[in-house]
Amino acid sequence: MAKIEKVSPLAPAKFPNIPEIDGVEFSTAAAGIKYQDRTDVMLAILDPGTEIAGVFTSSSTRSYAVIDCEKKIRLKDNSMGAAIIVNSGNANAFTGSRGEVSVDAITAAVSDRLQIPQSRVFSSSTGVIGEEMPHNKLIGALDQMIIDKDGKNIIGAAKAIMTTDTYPKGSVAKVQSDEGEILIAGIAKGSGMIAPDMATMLVYIFTDALIKKNVLQSYLSEINERTFNSISVDGDTSTSDTVLMAATGKSGIRVEKNHKGFLDALTCLMTDLAHQVVKDGEGASKFVEINILNAKTSSDAKTLAKSIANSPLVKTAIAGEDPNWGRIVMAIGKSGAEAERDKLKIYFGDILVAENGWVSSSYSEGIGASYMKNSEIKISVDIGLGKANTTFWTCDFTNDYVSINADYRS
Repeated sequence: MAKIEKVSPLAPAKFPNIPEIDGVEFSTAAAGIKYQDRTDVMLAILDPGTEIAGVFTSSSTRSYAVIDCEKKIRLKDNSMGAAIIVNSGNANAFTGSRGEVSVDAITAAVSDRLQIPQSRVFSSSTGVIGEEMPHNKLIGALDQMIIDKDGKNIIGAAKAIMTTDTYPKGSVAKVQSDEGEILIAGIAKGSGMIAPDMATMLVYIFTDALIKKNVLQSYLSEINERTFNSISVDGDTSTSDTVLMAATGKSGIRVEKNHKGFLDALTCLMTDLAHQVVKDGEGASKFVEINILNAKTSSDAKTLAKSIANSPLVKTAIAGEDPNWGRIVMAIGKSGAEAERDKLKIYFGDILVAENGWVSSSYSEGIGASYMKNSEIKISVDIGLGKANTTFWTCDFTNDYVSINADYRS
């Protein structure tokens, strides 16, 4: 696997200060699954009463860990504790029946050590596809992990799930209510093989809110569409995409449907994590926001945004700081969504680039080239056919992306 020698230039200044979430404890281990001398297993231990919701990849080649989580997430009994176990370095995907054997062995071992039902143990794996999972290495680390558990090591958990990530990703949000404060914290991993097909990475979110499972699932699914399902690094969807959210209820503060404060806070946190994934895109040097305005339908708006975001020609032009707006026109035209040439308006930031089927009279190549030197780029396209809007986030393609992925298994 290519050695990551530098942190993304778009990375946050530091990992956030995340307070303990009552009802959650974390532990990590260096099991040697693939990496040497670094942590590669994360365990989150959840108190009885915890409700868990999830969204998962719809990939037809998804891993057995995803399939197992999909089955378990439908169960409703939360009277016992729960656990989330995650490894990096090996995706345990496309490994035939061996994948199922490994997942069953891992979840059974966690169940036995923690004395909780196996149906309440959720697993994820990330890393190389098609290599047999050395699950005994992970299982051998469990006893010490349980001894070492504490509520403060969420940053360690974020580091343990990294693969080609250049920094650990975390976020925290607080909800003020008449009954007191609700905490929400989350960690994510993702850098390559990122494209929207539900969640496009591994994400684990924890809150001390008291919230019913169906309400928790509703919040997660709704916000996912506007956040993790609205990003792309390279247009490729992983076999292992998983987002799990656990609500321990320890604050005693009940959250029902349409709780605006909770909805806003969770949206902010999930947006932050989604942005961090894009900003850590393999080899990325620029963070790109794409706004589609006044499309005919919401579906068209998302299709148009994805077509621009996933275009290698658009992404390489941005990397080269080339204001080649003709590639935006190309991406719109090939998308299959409804668009009319002479109704389009294209903007770089606040700069009107093209309208009425031609370059804007106020635009010059020099203005565009100067704007493209920014580390954060905004591209907006007014389709002029309706009222549907959407926002999508991506990054550029640089030579480093090729280098990282050409050497991924070496």
